[in-house]
Amino acid sequence: MQADRIFTNARLATMDPALPGLGVVARGMVAERAGRIVYAGPMVEMAAREVRDCAGRWVTPGLIDCHTHLVYAGNRAGEFEARLEGARYAEIAAKGGGIAATVAATRAAGEAELATLARARLDTLMAEGVTTVEVKSGYGLEPAAEYKCLRVARRLGDACDVAVTFLGAHALPPGVERHAYVRALCEEMIPFVAAQRLADAVDGFCETVAFSPAEIRQVFEAAQRHGLRVKLHADQLSDLGGAALAAAFGALSADHIEYTSEDGVAALAASGTVAVLLPGAFYALKETRLPPIAALRARGVPMAVSTDHNPGTSPLYSLPLAMNMAAVQFGLTVPECWLGVTRNAARALGRGDVGVLRAGAKCHLAIWNIENLAEPIYQMGGRLLHERVWSGP
Repeated sequence: MQADRIFTNARLATMDPALPGLGVVARGMVAERAGRIVYAGPMVEMAAREVRDCAGRWVTPGLIDCHTHLVYAGNRAGEFEARLEGARYAEIAAKGGGIAATVAATRAAGEAELATLARARLDTLMAEGVTTVEVKSGYGLEPAAEYKCLRVARRLGDACDVAVTFLGAHALPPGVERHAYVRALCEEMIPFVAAQRLADAVDGFCETVAFSPAEIRQVFEAAQRHGLRVKLHADQLSDLGGAALAAAFGALSADHIEYTSEDGVAALAASGTVAVLLPGAFYALKETRLPPIAALRARGVPMAVSTDHNPGTSPLYSLPLAMNMAAVQFGLTVPECWLGVTRNAARALGRGDVGVLRAGAKCHLAIWNIENLAEPIYQMGGRLLHERVWSGP
């Protein structure tokens, strides 16, 4: 077998479901040809144009940040200060803050400015090993501004795999009648997004401060009519049955889920929907209601971990730190954290070609200066990544 590149003398955590645990290979190698892995496993003899000695370092799949809001302008540091003084998320939103504040700044920004801002944020994530990222719109909340944000997200794919999600159902725009906006989402915006291939999926925020289950159902039905997968911000601040609603539509993921009930967990298990845990938002909002981790484990619901990078409730730029937060706040184990930012995160994006080291997958690697796999989760800050390998889209 001929390869373009071989990464030898490595300790692999393949995340391959055909192997036990994290699919560890104590003395292994990865071979790549034309951007794809052709072999990952124990050391064997193989010809290649380039041979890279990993000097015993750990090699994992490139990390996947499966829930971010990277495209926006402005910041909400003032709201952070207000929350420190006791204000709640719903109170801030009722006074015109929250998402509405970012919407105003984002609408005012040009496409080039938004692209520059988003790329800088993405560069920070990539510097810690991210090779695939999901980027949502949701800070335009009118057709032209939403399409602008989606185009910017697509432009980020020159150095990282980018999954783009249309989040027009993020919040009700100021001054717009609710029924009219939901109708515009379903009859104008989703059809245009699908026809122009601006997004890969449709998301919504099902919450008392955002959209009702009945409204989200309309949005999801429109998405499915136009061939777009769905996912949902579900049960973050209250139990509106969001997780069960997502599962009923075969959603890729239900995200946040702090208030998800046992019935909701059962629905996720039956549908195969991934539970995406967002400990940065939990931390920033000083929440106390934990996601139902024990129930998710008991029913075998795959759990992913993400930064939820956004300007208001999770201004987090580090996926390893999100892993730490998931371990410390939610009680995830080291293997659960790693699967949460690799194989399960890929599943939350409907992807089978990333998040794992096996033949046929993209050769996206993270090479680490660590002695054991707990270190990137244990260490808060610092740079443990030796090299990020991204072999193109």
